[in-house]
Amino acid sequence: MITLYHSPRTRSLRVLWLLEELGVPYELKTLTFAASDLKSDAYLRINPLGKVPAIQDGDVQMFESGAIVEYLIERHGNGRLAPPLGTPERAAYLQWLHFAEATAMPPISDLAQHTMFKPEAERLAAMVPDALARIQAWMQTLEAALAGRDFACGTVFTGADVMLGYSVLLTKWFQLIAAQHPNLAAYVERLEARPALQQALSA
Repeated sequence: MITLYHSPRTRSLRVLWLLEELGVPYELKTLTFAASDLKSDAYLRINPLGKVPAIQDGDVQMFESGAIVEYLIERHGNGRLAPPLGTPERAAYLQWLHFAEATAMPPISDLAQHTMFKPEAERLAAMVPDALARIQAWMQTLEAALAGRDFACGTVFTGADVMLGYSVLLTKWFQLIAAQHPNLAAYVERLEARPALQQALSA
């Protein structure tokens, strides 16, 4: 059975959501941000960075949410949630799957760090408008890409939507989805209607 190390509303939501979509049995170990959890000797042997997510699947031990998503779809997807190798659809899938972490998440992380997580004395006010500008840039890119589409790769939900959906959910939680983002707003509604995401958010 897969063991997932998880903290609510973090990147580990992607993995939990995917496990629910795949219907794969798992054991959930929920960790707090306290050093006694994330920085314990036992957990550092699983993820030496002391972050979530991490999984154990038999002899396989992994961290990094994107890598875990790709692994779980390959190992447990049985052809679901990813287009076949070598197809044009696969190219779009890989693009959006990696866009979610490489492009979307860095400015969101900067915004969160300099408005919420860093001690007040360590926050840099100049980082906030810069982060917001970078977020708006990728939101507009995705807004255009979703025109006429239900999901990132077209009409079919894939693992790219798990990766990308978490990033877009964060923009909703930060109240950044506005009138100029009708496609993003509709996309979030479609994702939030999925029972697997509802289950993952309730964990």
